[in-house]
Amino acid sequence: MLFFYLLLSIIAGATVVAARMINSNLAGKIGTFQGTLINYVTGLIFSILFLWISKEQFSLFSNSNSQVPLWAYFGGLVGVAVVVLSNYLTPRISSFTITLLIFIGQLFAGIIIDYIVLQEFSIGKLIGGILVLTGLAYNLRIDKKEVSIL
Repeated sequence: MLFFYLLLSIIAGATVVAARMINSNLAGKIGTFQGTLINYVTGLIFSILFLWISKEQFSLFSNSNSQVPLWAYFGGLVGVAVVVLSNYLTPRISSFTITLLIFIGQLFAGIIIDYIVLQEFSIGKLIGGILVLTGLAYNLRIDKKEVSIL
């Protein structure tokens, strides 16, 4: 079962990169904010379709929803920020570089959130993040030298 979850995680990561490229191309044609709007309208339509297909119970004003903290509903707002930033940055930075930069941001945000919420701090994760950051900086430096040679 672990292999299945690992495979799904890899597929999810690949779809994030594919979505970023698709959204960026759309934003390049119609504008960053219009592209973001189309992304979210399309996402809303498919979310409703998937909810309907799943036959999962849904009630916007149920008692269980009153137990959800207000801040938990702001994931969509954060998602819009992610898509806008990706739409802006993707045409300006290579797909490999932006993927690593986003990963580094996620990694360090995860370390900070774990520390704040769970009072856990992992020196191994911090060292791993620093190694990835160092590797990216080294790669960017090599790429810069290769470009200047040509």
